[in-house]
Amino acid sequence: MTDATILKTPKGWPAILLPRTAPADATDLDAAMTAGAFSGLRLVMRDLGATGTTAAIGASGLRGRGGAGYPAADKWRSASATEASSRVVVANGYGADPSSVTDRILMERNPFAVIEGLAITAFAIGAAEAIIAVRADATTTIRVLEAAVAAAQDAGLVGNDAFGPGRHLDMTVRTVQGAYLLGEETILLKALEGKRGQPEQRPPHPATRGLRGLPTVVHNVQTLAAIPWIVVNGSEAFAKIGAAECPGTILVQVRGPEASGVAEVPMGTKLRDVAGLAGTPSGARSLKAVLVGGPSGGILPPDALDIPYTFDALKSAGAHIGSGSVIVADDRACIVDLARVLTRYCADEACGKTIPCRIGTRRLSEIGDRLAFGTSRAGDLDLLTDLASDIVGSALCDHERLTTLPLVSGMRYFRAELDEHLERSSCPAGVCHPIAMTAGATH
Repeated sequence: MTDATILKTPKGWPAILLPRTAPADATDLDAAMTAGAFSGLRLVMRDLGATGTTAAIGASGLRGRGGAGYPAADKWRSASATEASSRVVVANGYGADPSSVTDRILMERNPFAVIEGLAITAFAIGAAEAIIAVRADATTTIRVLEAAVAAAQDAGLVGNDAFGPGRHLDMTVRTVQGAYLLGEETILLKALEGKRGQPEQRPPHPATRGLRGLPTVVHNVQTLAAIPWIVVNGSEAFAKIGAAECPGTILVQVRGPEASGVAEVPMGTKLRDVAGLAGTPSGARSLKAVLVGGPSGGILPPDALDIPYTFDALKSAGAHIGSGSVIVADDRACIVDLARVLTRYCADEACGKTIPCRIGTRRLSEIGDRLAFGTSRAGDLDLLTDLASDIVGSALCDHERLTTLPLVSGMRYFRAELDEHLERSSCPAGVCHPIAMTAGATH
């Protein structure tokens, strides 16, 4: 089992994705069905049908939990409306962010929710193939998923005639390995085809032309796990949870001074309350910043933490949900050092297909290094602003665009600290050890 604590949440917060208590054996199908597993699939096949199921998911307001927040039902409609010999559904469980294990926790503790959501999606769009994509080194997750899929096949819930005579659903667990970028859906599909992991120009979107040229719906595993709950409890009940524009719950991995772990939180919860699940700095220490979104996330100050944890609100603030990672930093952290390390990581992980990816992100990283090491140039902050704008405006994929966030958000909210590094070659936090360069210095 992946080593991660399930953080305690306030009484009354709903549990849609994670069971309140971990089952003794997450692959025990009989126990899962006693708890309600696959009742949603039976309702879909018996009562709702494909059209009714799509309408129910649309009415619920479910948006993809993979980071972009795209309406789930819109993908289904696009795939269903595309003429094709067959269709595919892919569960994205790759979990590219090294700082977050939210998707692994879900797949290991509630695998049948993911499998059922995958089956319901396949039924709704008329797909005969379903794939759960997992990173190759997540050995425990792979073992649990393979056992759960096998149990579902033995019970006739997936496999031959799963949706009635002659209506098969071939479901497999596929392992992939590669860079951070594999979390992006077009790159993941390339990896599943055994091709180099690079993004594709869109449109066409995967829902109309995806895996092997077939209409392909790609959903994060958290999106899929919410679908059975919606079918059983109703669209209206789901829509009442969380934020009106983004209902439901989401898994967040929070790291703070008192704890670190995964929590299921209602969308729209104040970011301050999400971060507070792992405690807040106390005593001589004070809260300085919260990194939201993983390596390509935004660095937000304390006075920005009353925003709701939603896709749109975080984007406006200069962050994003991303992998669901929320990291609390106290006054010992240097924003310049944090931003430059994150930017360097993202630049190293860039695939290099386009100039903004291959050169632009590297130049951003170099600006961050100069700020931290006391070798900055007078126009570096203006260059940072212009370069970040160019990258965002011309990038092919979100990885390139989001690589700009750590330094841009750092400059937006912590400009005084950047100026201190730039103008005085001084680090207020005492983290960086810049070397002041004089006019007569030799290299």
